[in-house]
Amino acid sequence: MLPVVALVGRPNVGKSTLFNVLTSTRDAIVADVPGLTRDRQYGFGRVGPVPYVVIDTGGLVENPSGIEAQMRAQTERAVAEADYLVLLADARAGLSPQDHFVVRELRRSGKPVTLALNKAEGLDSDVVSADFHALGLGEPLTISASHGQGCETLMEHVLAGLEPQRDADDEPDAIRIAVIGRPNVGKSTLVNRLLGEERVIADAEPGTTRDSILVPFERDGRSFVLIDTAGVRRRSKVEDVVERASVAKTLQAIDEAHVVILVLDAHDTVAEQDASVLGIALQRGRALIIAVNKWDGIPQEQREDIRRQLSLKLDFVPFAPLHFISARHGTGVGELVQSTVRAFEAAMRTMPTRELTRTLEHALTVHQPPLVRGRRIKLRYAHQGGRNPPRIVIHGNQTASVPDAYTRYLGNVFRKTFDLFATPVFIEYRTDSNPYRREHARPKFDRPRRQAGKKRKR
Repeated sequence: MLPVVALVGRPNVGKSTLFNVLTSTRDAIVADVPGLTRDRQYGFGRVGPVPYVVIDTGGLVENPSGIEAQMRAQTERAVAEADYLVLLADARAGLSPQDHFVVRELRRSGKPVTLALNKAEGLDSDVVSADFHALGLGEPLTISASHGQGCETLMEHVLAGLEPQRDADDEPDAIRIAVIGRPNVGKSTLVNRLLGEERVIADAEPGTTRDSILVPFERDGRSFVLIDTAGVRRRSKVEDVVERASVAKTLQAIDEAHVVILVLDAHDTVAEQDASVLGIALQRGRALIIAVNKWDGIPQEQREDIRRQLSLKLDFVPFAPLHFISARHGTGVGELVQSTVRAFEAAMRTMPTRELTRTLEHALTVHQPPLVRGRRIKLRYAHQGGRNPPRIVIHGNQTASVPDAYTRYLGNVFRKTFDLFATPVFIEYRTDSNPYRREHARPKFDRPRRQAGKKRKR
């Protein structure tokens, strides 16, 4: 499992800014306004020695009331989910009583805590760290999240001793399937149907599954590992103190999987959290399959309308196949397994350079890239850069100017040609060096100049 790191501290110390730096995103809203972050924000950490899940939290305050009390509950839940805690303080404001309060709260968790002093750009580290030794958390690390200074060193300290995990494509024998979705959509029922036994508890009460459960099994001569996850609910609906790590565990399951199955309830609409967790799986590059459960209870006259609504709300993953199933009765589950195998094989497919380049040339013939300042973008050749997801590296000139729409066009061409079923296609561009630039030009030989007034001898 990926380690989980929570960013904690009093309001307005830069937790959201650091979150955006660590995840290389802009997912967290950043402004010079205390208390802007209220809910927990999750992402995959990209800065540091190993991959991890990072949680942004709201500011912790003493004696909270109203919305601050709910923010504190969200932060306490993030602390319970985390393996490591980063306490952020303001280097410019100095040590405050609120920092002492936050430390007392974190000590109760028993989790390792790293103290980071933010906004330390241009300051003497020894001077700003002096007062913070009173917190008893060891040597503080000075960083500047807004400038990206010290963030790599911070995460190396937090995750010291952890070895990088093998990627999912290093273990291609067993197909790892993460079953995700909101509570009570039938995830555990689907897992039991796939296994052919009551392996996990399935109940009408939402939130029955509290943790990610890994279950190996075999079917039709293939080995699988099913990962049943806790339902991802809207955070305002999470009230049970015992319900821990639903989102963090789901992110961990997505990271470990080859194929992600999002289970939806046919009687309900696609909610914001469905699209959000699907977007996370897309960002991670996992093959995606959408299972619309409880389809047997939908009247025939309503089915076409539901199909149309699903197409509209899930248009950002047009390659993800829809399966209309009944996990309780087994209808459509066999076809779902076949799609899972096909998606896995597509995600792990090897694509020869010659065929990739030939496909690129054909795509260019059918639809040329647009002109940039009067010059045509030239894409020369392509080769494979990775699997799970399939990554295609394209070399050429002015590749930084390739529009997103043209990249999507190329992705669709590659997907159709190589049957990359249910999997996103990541395209990476690389600009070839220009042989006519000065540093690459042919060297000129110095020739003696004629002195003025002298004629050339004949």
